[in-house]
Amino acid sequence: MGSAFDPRPDADGWLAWPAPAKLNLFLHITGRREDGYHLLQTVFRLLDWGDTIRLRPRDDGRIVRHGGSVPGVAEADDLTVRAARMLQKEANVGKGVDICIEKRIPAGGGFGGGSTDAATVLVALDAMWGAGLGLDRLAAMGLSLGADVPVFVRGRNAWAEGVGERLTPITLPAAAYVLLDPGVHAPTAVLYGAPELTRDAAPATISDFVSGVPLGNVFEPVLRARESAVDAAFSVLSGLGRPRLTGSGSGCFVEFPSMGLAERALATLPPGLVAWTAAGAARSPLLDALETHASHRNADTGSGATTG
Repeated sequence: MGSAFDPRPDADGWLAWPAPAKLNLFLHITGRREDGYHLLQTVFRLLDWGDTIRLRPRDDGRIVRHGGSVPGVAEADDLTVRAARMLQKEANVGKGVDICIEKRIPAGGGFGGGSTDAATVLVALDAMWGAGLGLDRLAAMGLSLGADVPVFVRGRNAWAEGVGERLTPITLPAAAYVLLDPGVHAPTAVLYGAPELTRDAAPATISDFVSGVPLGNVFEPVLRARESAVDAAFSVLSGLGRPRLTGSGSGCFVEFPSMGLAERALATLPPGLVAWTAAGAARSPLLDALETHASHRNADTGSGATTG
């Protein structure tokens, strides 16, 4: 996502906001709530790579999605549209917005594409509309859109428990990753319902994770057994290091201590694979964008100028 956020609208009035992807560095299911939701433990690692959300304010109160959504998802059900409408209602705002997404994160890969897009819309519009709800309230709202939305709203690498909403910020060492998309759209609901899924893993601790105790992804054996493309991805990545699965998707990754090592490893993979590198982020680029937008807005207000 490299380039810095520009707080000024382009010639057509669009503002571009970052929507970073994530990795789950491990994922356990330790039980189930009475309402059927699974209790998780995981570490969310934010990446300096992802989608770009382009937003253009409207004065007529309409929320309009431009460009294609996820196949089979109506505009009204699009997570970014739902996020904007939720914020509009919660903050009692009469303004609207045009939404356009530059997609890079593959759907169904477990990289958090839908959740991060929704989170960026909540955070960006809270700033652009001057709603002032703040990250705590936005994170609580985002949970109703998806369990991963709060971590993207808060923008910090985190140890997560509950259904993924109980977040403890965690400092992670600098790292880079080779990512691979096997092209399998893993249906989350089907995977959570798999009879062979382990739902009673012994709870881990942050100290377990930090000390390097191997903590795997509960969905890995399920997906590898069901999807030959995922198993093949693990086989090819095993030549680079220890491959891991992210989330409940089909995306796989191998961690390296530097981008140089990751790039060299990527170059050794056979042609024809959908693979790329990304750096781990110390914190979300969205938080940097939010601060830049706020400082620009304050400067304009102080000079008597007006902003969109």
